[in-house]
Amino acid sequence: MTLDETTHLHARPTSPSDRPVLSVDRLTVDLDGADKQPGLVEDVTFDVYPDRTLALIGESGCGKTMTAMTILGLLPPAIAASGGSVTFEGRDLLTLKPSELRQVRGGGIGMIFQDPMSSLNPTMKVGEQIIEARRLHIDEPRNQAAKRAVELLDQVGIPNATSRVDAYPFEMSGGMQQRVMIAMSIACDPKVLIADEPTTALDVTIQAEILDLLATLQRDLGMGILLVTHDLGVVADFADEVAVMYAGHLVEFGSVRDVFHHPQHPYSQGLLDAMPQGAKPRSQLAIVSGRVPMAGQFPSGCRFSTRCPHVVKRCRQAELSTIDVALDHRSRCLLVQSGELTLAPRHVNGDADGQ
Repeated sequence: MTLDETTHLHARPTSPSDRPVLSVDRLTVDLDGADKQPGLVEDVTFDVYPDRTLALIGESGCGKTMTAMTILGLLPPAIAASGGSVTFEGRDLLTLKPSELRQVRGGGIGMIFQDPMSSLNPTMKVGEQIIEARRLHIDEPRNQAAKRAVELLDQVGIPNATSRVDAYPFEMSGGMQQRVMIAMSIACDPKVLIADEPTTALDVTIQAEILDLLATLQRDLGMGILLVTHDLGVVADFADEVAVMYAGHLVEFGSVRDVFHHPQHPYSQGLLDAMPQGAKPRSQLAIVSGRVPMAGQFPSGCRFSTRCPHVVKRCRQAELSTIDVALDHRSRCLLVQSGELTLAPRHVNGDADGQ
């Protein structure tokens, strides 16, 4: 799906009474040991609200999946959160014991992993994997859990759920495996769903079906969704807010409409300009030159300074933080914050006034 194929850029307004179901505040993640590298993810702040979707976007290596894994305590042993908090239902997940965190993981917070074939247990029938989740988290009797497993497979659109509940993952197509993964992630009625590239490696027809399914489940269950993705077309069509990550920093945050129409960071603008919408046949697409710096090789000051077309000397020296540049719209660009750089509005889907 490309940006010009989407039908809308939506953002439901947040009322003052809304409370986030998940709050990430100034999260910092470090690598310890002999190869110690501080700030793999640094000073990341965002909220996920019930019945709303926050998209976390950026190139590979920007820290999106690491942020998601930190929330659920799924980091490798040498990597750990060194600062900030992750608050869910009044508790900081970073301070919980492993046994307490296991109750949250899969219970209060579900997750769809990138590759369902490697995430599903190939030696267990798909129904048994759903049953296991319900018995572990809500101590449901086996016969009731088995009945619920069939209902969940039917809910996510798997035909003949009564018989497919006894199938193994390798007996299913990629689209069906992804539906099973979704059924497992919502098996215990979570309040938050983390979806890490849920449409990767699926053809566009199946992608649309999966996104429609997630939208329906969100509406029925009232879940907050954290969507990790590279696909800006999916973000435009599905998300309410967007957080742009670069080299472990959150460089821009705002409603999808604000960020897509009025990007307030050169990296966000570069990503959006690189989309193929509106390009003439055989014309050269815009690119963000260079590549994301490797962990441990981050430049001082703005981490995007080595690739930014607007960089000045101060960008490489100043310690930056993300501040409001408009109502509910934050940026980590020194020049945007000071008013020295004004990025041109973008016109999306034929919207001439960019509103």
